[in-house]
Amino acid sequence: MAKPVQFVVLLIAACLVAGVFGALHNQLSYSVGPAYFEDLKFTQFGIPEDQRNRIGAALVGWRASWWMGLLLGLPIFGLAVVLIPQRHVLALGAGALFIALFCAMVGALIGLLLGLLGKSLPLIADLLAELPPDTGFRRAALMHEGSYLGGAVGGGIALWTIWRARRSLNA
Repeated sequence: MAKPVQFVVLLIAACLVAGVFGALHNQLSYSVGPAYFEDLKFTQFGIPEDQRNRIGAALVGWRASWWMGLLLGLPIFGLAVVLIPQRHVLALGAGALFIALFCAMVGALIGLLLGLLGKSLPLIADLLAELPPDTGFRRAALMHEGSYLGGAVGGGIALWTIWRARRSLNA
């Protein structure tokens, strides 16, 4: 498969993975803090009244996340296509996608943990003071912020992985 085709395939896969991650992630965060969706996200994403439940949370997750696959995929897969031999692009691209996904999951869990421990940690308590008082809202909000931050960190790690792999694969 030619490199441009591999690039497009990887970008589509990244958008699908990111969107599905968002939809599944929101199932957990909806359980943790339905008020986050009811007070903010359903209105923000124009979810109809009859879907303001787990289905709506999944729709919000898809709409809020699919583009992260594109945002992270463009530089990561672009670098892979330029630096990596053709026969390794798909495998390294899939590995980079896994790295970003894993980091997004870890970020979401750290966000949830900070939401659970927040009042006992002074720095986090100050941050939480900026959010509405509902504890579930705060936990879900921190999960969301954590997953975006984790995905961004994962994207950086994935770029570094591609950059580093070029030496051994081109040798």
